[in-house]
Amino acid sequence: MSTPEQLARDCGEALWVGDQACRALGVTLVSIAPGTATMTMRVEPDMVNGHDLCHGGLIFTLADSCFAYACNSENFNTVAAGARIEFLAPARLGDQLTASAHQVQQGRRSGIYDVTVVNQTHQPIALFRGNSHRIGGHLVEASAGEIE
Repeated sequence: MSTPEQLARDCGEALWVGDQACRALGVTLVSIAPGTATMTMRVEPDMVNGHDLCHGGLIFTLADSCFAYACNSENFNTVAAGARIEFLAPARLGDQLTASAHQVQQGRRSGIYDVTVVNQTHQPIALFRGNSHRIGGHLVEASAGEIE
């Protein structure tokens, strides 16, 4: 029987297999545990907008991806039901952004997760709140004896 931590890592690996968007953006899954995840992304030249700042949609994508890994970490297929973001400071070319997601509340089907995005100096860049919805099924096959 696997531990909840190992199950979360297995779920992260299962998601990563098909995650072309994160790979294309250079997003890295740093850690995952039940109800939490951490991801990073470096702001590259093709990520800046006309103001020479990281496009807000890409910061949202990093936060949303981290949210997805956190809310799928308990082996229930889960999708976003809604999300919002507050931009606190600009991210600039070359910045290393880190998104950290944690579960605020998880019911039988719906959950709430908060994600904080910071730069390499730990300056807050954005706050994201995502609402999740479990759609049924599992990412990985559960070991015999695991409780759902």
